[in-house]
Amino acid sequence: MVVSTRTDRWFSVLLTAFAFAVVVESWRMPRLSELGVHPMSAPGLTPGLLGLVLLCLGISLLVRSVRSPRSSGGDDAASPTAGSTWRRAALTIALCLGYSVGLMGHLPFMIATGLFVFSFVAIFSFESSRPVRTLAGALAMAVAVAVSVSLLFEHVFLVRLP
Repeated sequence: MVVSTRTDRWFSVLLTAFAFAVVVESWRMPRLSELGVHPMSAPGLTPGLLGLVLLCLGISLLVRSVRSPRSSGGDDAASPTAGSTWRRAALTIALCLGYSVGLMGHLPFMIATGLFVFSFVAIFSFESSRPVRTLAGALAMAVAVAVSVSLLFEHVFLVRLP
């Protein structure tokens, strides 16, 4: 597979800049401590944590793209897997829209999240040589993610989920 370090480099710079802006704006949000609000339910906490994760990933991608030898194939669009990449991106968007528009609000959060994670993992990680193992792994991951995310938001961030 042809990997374009130039594309990785530009994307990492954009991701790092975006993540830095998210962290800064999250820090600037009101803490609401004067209203007696629990510190873990401050409005900027979750976006700030997500921004920090994205910042670390952006910097990691930048370091990897700088250290990586230049690709000989040029742009990603010219690679033989470009069509496959666009199909995977379209499928990802469709799954995310199905989750946010089709499942959220119609099913309890934990069930909707479990179905989404199961579908995503099963579709993108399916191995035809080991279908039972793939689907069992997707099911285990779906249950673990749905339960842990629900518990995290309800008991740590003190957010009621739909």
